[in-house]
Amino acid sequence: MPQRKCKKVELKKAAKRQERNRKVKGQVKSALKGFRKTLEKKDKEALRKSLNEVYKVLDRAAAKNVIHKNKASRKKGRCAELLHTIEAGAKPGKGKATSQDTSQ
Repeated sequence: MPQRKCKKVELKKAAKRQERNRKVKGQVKSALKGFRKTLEKKDKEALRKSLNEVYKVLDRAAAKNVIHKNKASRKKGRCAELLHTIEAGAKPGKGKATSQDTSQ
């Protein structure tokens, strides 16, 4: 336990922030999990709604500085890429199939 009053206050602040961060990170994880579950159903309309929810949650988390804005952008891009592969009729996989995949 801290001895000084200001450090006791900081400890309370840190606990509140930690609780808020856990809640927001949980929302991010559940939104991403929901999107992955909708991927299995392959319902395009539900996928778009789920993707919008993922965007909203990630943007909110980045605005609150719970996650870095680049991390939010990366996750949004990967989700959008999965959606486009489903819409194109391809099977989503780990790697991208591009013309730059040649070995050097």
